[in-house]
Amino acid sequence: MALFPVFGKKPSGARLQRIEQSFNYVKDSFKNLEPTEVTLKGTSFFKMLNDFRNRPVTTVPNRPIPTVQTDLRALPSDGPVVVWFGHSSYLLKVNGIHILVDPVFSGNASPVSFFAKAFPGSDAYGVDDLPEIDMVVLTHDHYDHLDYKTILQLAPRARHFYTSLGVGSHLEYWGVTPEKITELNWWETIVIPAGTLTATPARHFSGRGIKRGRTLWSSFVLTTGGYSIFLGGDSGFGKHFRTIGDQYGPFDLAILECGQYGKNWPYIHMLPEQTVTAAKDLRAKIVLPVHWGKFTLALHPWNEPIQRIVIAAKEKGVMLATPMIGEPVVLGAPLPQTSWWEG
Repeated sequence: MALFPVFGKKPSGARLQRIEQSFNYVKDSFKNLEPTEVTLKGTSFFKMLNDFRNRPVTTVPNRPIPTVQTDLRALPSDGPVVVWFGHSSYLLKVNGIHILVDPVFSGNASPVSFFAKAFPGSDAYGVDDLPEIDMVVLTHDHYDHLDYKTILQLAPRARHFYTSLGVGSHLEYWGVTPEKITELNWWETIVIPAGTLTATPARHFSGRGIKRGRTLWSSFVLTTGGYSIFLGGDSGFGKHFRTIGDQYGPFDLAILECGQYGKNWPYIHMLPEQTVTAAKDLRAKIVLPVHWGKFTLALHPWNEPIQRIVIAAKEKGVMLATPMIGEPVVLGAPLPQTSWWEG
């Protein structure tokens, strides 16, 4: 491996040829369905860096994150179960199949250990706590969703990896065998154990270095056992939510980002109120808000996303599940709805 394997490897060969034939790949970069700036024009990188260095103390909790210790190998099997690990990592058990989404268990969400450290208490689970994993779903290649150290641990033990087009280049570079990798472009569907998985659009970007857009970013539609579940990944608000809802909804559960928003990047992450609107567009019966509760990647108070989405969901009649890290969410059972983030 290279000196810095954490950065991954850009697509090449047959993988790059497939990418170059994609409808959403133009001038060496994947594109969003609608014009999308990663940061507002005129935004100073150095000012953003300085703002982050001098971020408010409220961006980090003043006490360890409370967690629930759950035996992940003995989850209920009556209906779909979700266990959230903080930020955008979670385990799904559906029809006896274990699906791990965007796992980050290394303790930080960056290529260096001193940046984006996990909040005290939030690293309550690791790869060794997991049951046998049938599917790993990776929405895109940002460090807070695709974690080098975690993939090294999962490579020999997870049965299969499903991801967005191009991301398999990183996985192969890190030791995942090619036959265990399936890459999907938007609107492509594949049969999986006991169901289907469809890659759908998201409004975001990708990249683990300076160059952006060489790999794709996606949301996913999971259908299995009579249930439809939307795996949102990272996405700013856009028309694609209504399109996905019309084509694949209603959803029994939508797992949607609600945090790490900022005034300088309004198009690539949603405000909590926009998350509720997206849930309505998707026709989601229940929403699990993620992308918060573990890392400081923006300047808002650490618990502001969940506070705002609780208010907005109540106003719009959207049902939320608000579990602690490790607390199972079982569809068809009473939902966790305590305000554990207060105090």
